[in-house]
Amino acid sequence: MFKAVEITNKKAKYEYSFLQEFEAGLMLLGTEVKSLRAGNANLTDAYCFIKDNELYVKSLYIAEYEYGNQNNHETRRDRKILLKKTELKKIIKKVEQKGVTIVPYKLYSTERGFFKLAIALASGKKNYDKRNSIKDRENKREMDRLNKIKL
Repeated sequence: MFKAVEITNKKAKYEYSFLQEFEAGLMLLGTEVKSLRAGNANLTDAYCFIKDNELYVKSLYIAEYEYGNQNNHETRRDRKILLKKTELKKIIKKVEQKGVTIVPYKLYSTERGFFKLAIALASGKKNYDKRNSIKDRENKREMDRLNKIKL
């Protein structure tokens, strides 16, 4: 039986406003896949960068596989992100604009067993935007509470 894995960077939605989202594959080693299936990963420090017209994710933490031998992987190595050429050209063109960055915010497994990385073109939020996000979230929570009481 296949167990779905989903690892998210909750801080990303708070820190950035997403402009456009993409689903991309990752170039992984065997021990990395086995460790990901166990849910041993962290996206909090991860970021994307462009090198030689290719997209990479840096500082994505995938714990060493527990039963791996001396051929185990490095925990925070650079991993290549697999995208279609047209999508990659769009991303490169947008990133050249001022204030736009690429943020990895979700790592998940598909029903076929592949791991996908959801990345977004994002711009950083200002402090007042963050306060508005908090206020909206609290208002929504209060409305849900009131609706629950009425039912």
